[in-house]
Amino acid sequence: MKILQKLLLALALLIGFVDAQAQFALKTNLLYDATTTPNLGAEVAVGSRSTLNLVYGLNPWKFDKDGDEKYAKHWVLMPEYRWWTCSVYNGHFLGVHAMTGQFNASNISLPIPGGFFGGDNLTEEVKDHRYEGWFAGIGVTYGYQWSLSRHWNLEAEIGLGYNHVWYDKFNCGTCGGRDKSGHTNYAGITKLGLSIMYIF
Repeated sequence: MKILQKLLLALALLIGFVDAQAQFALKTNLLYDATTTPNLGAEVAVGSRSTLNLVYGLNPWKFDKDGDEKYAKHWVLMPEYRWWTCSVYNGHFLGVHAMTGQFNASNISLPIPGGFFGGDNLTEEVKDHRYEGWFAGIGVTYGYQWSLSRHWNLEAEIGLGYNHVWYDKFNCGTCGGRDKSGHTNYAGITKLGLSIMYIF
C-alpha cells in the first residue's frame, strides 16, 4: 500500500509541475502485462518537443508447478525524460531513464536479455536459489509513437542501460537460511515496450 501511495504522490508531483493545458497521457506496456506484471505509465508534455514519462510495475504473484513455487515478484519505478524529433506524442523520440526497484525471485528462468558481471549471475543462479534485494540504474531509450485516433496512440520502445544490484542469496526457494549477501552489475536491455496509451 505504501508503494501505491508513493506512486500516486509521484504522479501528482509530475502533473503539478506542468501547465494545466499541457497534454497528458496514461499508458500500459502490453509486453510487461504479458509477463503477469500489471503496470501503469503517465507521460506529460513539458515543451513542444519534450515530455516526462513515469512508469510503475508490480508483480506480486507466485505460481505453483508440480509442487514447486516459482516467482519473480518485484516492483519497479522508472522516470524518463524524452526528446521528440518532430512534436510530442508523434514519431521518433530519444530518452534518458533511471530506474529503481525491489525483487524476490526463486526457482525460475529469468529471460533477461543482458549480462551480469562482478558478482553472481542471477540469470543462472535464481534457477536453484532464492534471491531478494534492490536495484538501481540508468539507461538510454529509443522509441516511436503512432497515432491511432485523436486520443489513442501506440508506442514501441527499447532501452539499453546499467543496473547495480544488491542481494541476499538463500539456499532454496522457500526454505533455508541466507547463504550470503552481495552485489552484482547488469548491462543490457533495461526497457522493452509495446504500449497502448490514451492522450487527454
